[in-house]
Amino acid sequence: MDTSGAGGAVAGRVRRNDPGRRDRIIDACLDVIAQVGVAGASHRRIAAAAGVPLGSMTYHFAGMDELLREAFGRHARGVAGLFERRMGVARDFEGAKGAVVDIITADVAGDRRDLVISYELCALAARDPAFRDITDAWAAASRRALERHFDPLTARMLDALIEGLVLHRALGTAPPDPAAVVAAVERITAPGARVGQAVHAAGRGRDRTP
Repeated sequence: MDTSGAGGAVAGRVRRNDPGRRDRIIDACLDVIAQVGVAGASHRRIAAAAGVPLGSMTYHFAGMDELLREAFGRHARGVAGLFERRMGVARDFEGAKGAVVDIITADVAGDRRDLVISYELCALAARDPAFRDITDAWAAASRRALERHFDPLTARMLDALIEGLVLHRALGTAPPDPAAVVAAVERITAPGARVGQAVHAAGRGRDRTP
């Protein structure tokens, strides 16, 4: 008995009911952006990278702008989460400074794929205001994480340092010099060290409150 038709129908149902397909498309979109940039990211190329039919693109997303927003939003939340985890485990002011160094040297500037995606997002937001809410939310989340240990002005300066070194890494051929990163963090935090330490101490006090 020929069961090829039944098998094809079952396979079709599995594909249609694939609950992870939308997520795979978003991840594939980020992979394609890392490879060829936003300008080269087409529905066809992303569908091929995700291993899904071309029709799935318009089924799950109204258009390329919606897909780009979902993809870049996921990327931004992921990077902001790195900040939160690093700053969350820092136990004191010195540990917080070390966490900033690790964010720069190991996390943000340590992955070429993420570097390129971050650069593409910033370039897109610079051209198209419709994407600036993503970069604004990303910056706000990063600064909130930094403000767990540093006063707001110092947190903003550290955030600018991180963004600047990320840009340098994306455009350059060599990773940032860890010793230079340590020196830069020390210079930014030294004038307001007492303020930052006070923020940390206040946090410890709140933690001890019954």
